[in-house]
Amino acid sequence: MATNRSVDIFSSASLAVEYVDSLLPENPLQEPFKNAWGYMLDNYTKFQIATWGSLIVHEAIYFLFSLPGFLFQFIPYMRKYKIQKDKPESFESQWKCLKGILFNHFFIQLPMICGTYYFTEYFNIPYDWERMPRWYMILARCLGCAVIEDTWHYFLHRLLHHKRIYKYIHKIHHEFQAPFGIEAEYAHPLETIILGTGFFIGIVLLCDHVILLWAWVTVRLLETIDVHSGYYIPINPLNFIPFYTGARHHDFHHMNFIGNYASTFTWWDKIFGTDIQYHAYIEKMKKLGKKTE
Repeated sequence: MATNRSVDIFSSASLAVEYVDSLLPENPLQEPFKNAWGYMLDNYTKFQIATWGSLIVHEAIYFLFSLPGFLFQFIPYMRKYKIQKDKPESFESQWKCLKGILFNHFFIQLPMICGTYYFTEYFNIPYDWERMPRWYMILARCLGCAVIEDTWHYFLHRLLHHKRIYKYIHKIHHEFQAPFGIEAEYAHPLETIILGTGFFIGIVLLCDHVILLWAWVTVRLLETIDVHSGYYIPINPLNFIPFYTGARHHDFHHMNFIGNYASTFTWWDKIFGTDIQYHAYIEKMKKLGKKTE
């Protein structure tokens, strides 16, 4: 009975979304996107699309999303949004971080990306335009991937903070006490594999088209670069997502080293009480702010 009720609720919600979608004006970018997708399928093999296409998407999105945070350090007006104002970015730290990032991207992540083609072949994941899911189904599956990744990340991240192994692996990511956007994937190679596994679990369970691979990597990079940005901007649309961690939540983790282990959502930290120090700190800052006014 409960299963049938859940199915009915899901079907009703799906129908409601389809109805709303039918009322929306036609996307002017859909036809150019369809033509570009067709050109890609006509001129490149599945292996090239799955491997080099995925690498290009990852690199382009990573550095594009990192660019605003990088530019903020040169804009005096943005300083008021800097979370740890007493720890500005330095050229040396950013250069060191960039070198580590490029090593991880091309010597750790690229070999993993090379498995994408074989994954799509084994599970018969389609590439064609006709079977590409609608935008709301892609969005729903990305949400599912985010919930799965966040769960994996919370428990494995917390494990990496165990005193017996922290200095061997996760300490590298904490070299920068005040994070900045490009630092999001700066980590020990083992950490890249361990925490990165959470990214692929959702794909294995939910992927029904190769477009989901690129949509999910876009969503995941947007989130992780945002929480590592070092800037809290109240009008950031991501801050309006229910239970979203945000930059302040993760910035405190880098500053305090303990607590706030989740990547995307706050519920695991809330359930296990690993955000107590964070909320105490926020209250303390509020009181200090009132005293200085």
